[in-house]
Amino acid sequence: MKAYKILLITVLAVVSVSSKAQSSYTPSPENLAAREAFSSDRFGIFIHWGIYSMLGQGEWAMQLQNLNYKEYARLADGFYPSRFDAREWVRAIKASGARYITITSRHHDGFSMFRSAASPYNVVDATPFGRDVIGELAEACREEGIRLHFYYSHLDWGRTDYWPRGRTGRGTGRPDGTDGDWRHYLDFINAQLTELLTQYGPIGAIWFDGLWDMDARPRDEQPAIWNLDEQYSLIHRLQPGCLVGNNHHIAPFAGEDIQIFERDLPGENEAGYSAGQEVSRLPLETCQTMNRSWGYDIKDKDYKSAEDLIRYLVRTAGKGANLLLNIGPRPDGTLPEEALERLAAIGAWMDVYGETIYGTEAGCTGAREWGVSTQKGDVLYLHVLNPADVLTLDLPRKIKSAEAFPSGSALRFDQKRNAPAYIYLPQAPEGTVDQVVKVTLK
Repeated sequence: MKAYKILLITVLAVVSVSSKAQSSYTPSPENLAAREAFSSDRFGIFIHWGIYSMLGQGEWAMQLQNLNYKEYARLADGFYPSRFDAREWVRAIKASGARYITITSRHHDGFSMFRSAASPYNVVDATPFGRDVIGELAEACREEGIRLHFYYSHLDWGRTDYWPRGRTGRGTGRPDGTDGDWRHYLDFINAQLTELLTQYGPIGAIWFDGLWDMDARPRDEQPAIWNLDEQYSLIHRLQPGCLVGNNHHIAPFAGEDIQIFERDLPGENEAGYSAGQEVSRLPLETCQTMNRSWGYDIKDKDYKSAEDLIRYLVRTAGKGANLLLNIGPRPDGTLPEEALERLAAIGAWMDVYGETIYGTEAGCTGAREWGVSTQKGDVLYLHVLNPADVLTLDLPRKIKSAEAFPSGSALRFDQKRNAPAYIYLPQAPEGTVDQVVKVTLK
């Protein structure tokens, strides 16, 4: 309790200095540089892992099964991931070509996967495992040169000071609280954010989730409800280069540095989470699952093929966005073999084609029936995802050269003044995932 009081005093001091400036947020030079680096990365891995993995029903089991909050907490008593090896995780992820990892430091069930003086309900103090998962992962990421981001849940299905209740977590048996408890809950969030940003070195981003739990309230009330100005200001004060993103499915608020899209490419709404979500000028990120689940689901073997995942990565880059591809580790701390196989396949592809993804922006052609394009300055990469004999292009400039990538073989093209350009393609070898054409513009 003494450690928490000291931490809270520190938090309040930091917040009082910086929170007033957040509503008129101007990104720092460090933040702008971090945004550029983030956009250049183009590919990251999402990790959903917590005590919910022991149930093998995904990360929403507490909500979906209406599990009693006191009984659910007993899962921590048996959490002992004996095969967890942070270095193995990071090496496999790095080999996939991913440049950063986003891990659930605390999900909606309220359990913290890091050492926390703000609550004993954490992986170090509440489990027989007794090891700081986030700390070990942070060290492994530093060793391998991988950026580390933290997912952090705004909502909580187990804390009694999470009051008034949102639309989820109503069946966990918690007693009703009082309006006065909400400030206590917000102070707890600030305390944990301070821990995450002072205990583990430079952090690439804080990835919030759960604001939609109060979506019955108008959008313009959300920053005040959740104390976003204070939280975002705290983050930018502690680490100016740490980006803020929020998976709230609506337009970004002041103080957010990246825009997140769940299970959809920017500007699309096939999954149903992005209705009316306009695409901003911020760096963009799409999060997507390898199978159907975020957290480990023992029944879910419906994995997307490596080829489909590569094409999704390409289409995401074609939108000028990053792909954050999810893995749900098992309760013993291992990554499923299906996930490891796909990481290896994506890595083999990125070893050859990474030039066409890293550091690119959305290509000037936009999405077409044949595929998408990415671009670096005068170089345009055409990603032919559907078979085509000839590509018809309206380009802003004349073509200097066109070649097959990565072979470098010259391709025939025609481009007359005030007319579309035509690039003629050879037949792609059977099994081609992405037939890439490298076009240099004059």
